[in-house]
Amino acid sequence: MDTTQRPVTVIGLGNLGRALAETLLRNGHPTTVWNRSPARAEPLAAGGATVAATAAEAIAAGELVLVALLDPPAVREVLAGAAQAVRGRALVNLTSGGPEHARELAGWAARHGAQYLHAAVYAVPQTIGTAQSSINYSGSAAVHERWRDQLAVLGRGTFVGADAGRASVHDVAILAGMYGMLGGFLHAAAMAKAEGISAAELTPMLVSWLGDAFPALSTFAEEIDRADYTTDESNLAINQAGLATIIHASRSLGVPADTLVPLKELIDKQVAAGHGAASLTRVVESLRKGT
Repeated sequence: MDTTQRPVTVIGLGNLGRALAETLLRNGHPTTVWNRSPARAEPLAAGGATVAATAAEAIAAGELVLVALLDPPAVREVLAGAAQAVRGRALVNLTSGGPEHARELAGWAARHGAQYLHAAVYAVPQTIGTAQSSINYSGSAAVHERWRDQLAVLGRGTFVGADAGRASVHDVAILAGMYGMLGGFLHAAAMAKAEGISAAELTPMLVSWLGDAFPALSTFAEEIDRADYTTDESNLAINQAGLATIIHASRSLGVPADTLVPLKELIDKQVAAGHGAASLTRVVESLRKGT
């Protein structure tokens, strides 16, 4: 059998699982699917998928098993119910969860004779299988290498390390940055709306400003990795004063400063400890140490 035609199984047919199965089928891969609600499998069956009656039956049908369920407890429950079937299988878990969940599942897989690869997806389901889809993998390098062709059809893949939790660490850290940005955008929109400025009017200016600011993140990353926070530019004391002004202005507009106050408090701690002349990036020390 051509290596690209090895049978693949998809467990879970929510938005992501369905997109995974559709992409595999579109690329000619024999695909078996399973979902708690069988009705979700009907369109895939019409497209050529084999629908399994149980998760164990589905896992037994595929050498490569992609798991895309609601959350880590659902993964544990489904796999535990099919424990006898996983031996010899390559399990690729695309379910969102923390690094501790990935490491726990990797250990479980090893005890049951399976290999485990964790995957963090950076795509909305409709972009799976396109240039807009990228996926980080960690865990079994052997699985990533052996199934490279099948995984490649899902999106641009990057193997980030043998620690099964590493892809998840990348994932939650990147998402934390994203939500921080979204929180800032929502705060900015609320402030603008309070003075009759539409979000649509403000947003192009904000996007332009952020676009110009993004390259500074690489410089900040170097400072953090070196733990060298000396700067001749925008230091903590300057940012403390700037944030105080923004918070005061926000409150005067009737907009709570809930998204900004936590950062201001971290800066205040650093300045109080005598680090006012240091770079803003020194705040990471408070976050890293939890002090």
